[in-house]
Amino acid sequence: MESEIEKKAAAMAEEEVAGKKVAADGDVSLKELSKKLNDFAKERDWEQYHSPRNLLLAMIAEVGELSELFMWKGEVRKGLADWDEAEKEHLGEELSDVLLYLVRLSDICGVDLGDAATRKIVKNAVKYPAPSKEGGA
Repeated sequence: MESEIEKKAAAMAEEEVAGKKVAADGDVSLKELSKKLNDFAKERDWEQYHSPRNLLLAMIAEVGELSELFMWKGEVRKGLADWDEAEKEHLGEELSDVLLYLVRLSDICGVDLGDAATRKIVKNAVKYPAPSKEGGA
């Protein structure tokens, strides 16, 4: 159960985010996320803690939390039809934690994550070509 202090802190954080007009529609670029994370860390004087090693370890911890959501569930169907809304919301939060640490880590390391991912897809297409459709049924 949330205490009054936790509720007030959460409300203040929501107002802060709302005041900065954070897009809630999911249409945000990696560069925008990077900027938001950088601003967030600066406002809290957290930059001193954001070394590559610390960010990597934090991301690994979040991957562990993400893994816990799937533990003991067996194979999970695409679309998560058997999950309730609270489970799906929690999944979204944990996926976001992993993504945010990954974006912050790439930024601190000076890696353009969008560019690197695009180049990796191209490399993978060369390494693993799609099967030929000629002669197929």
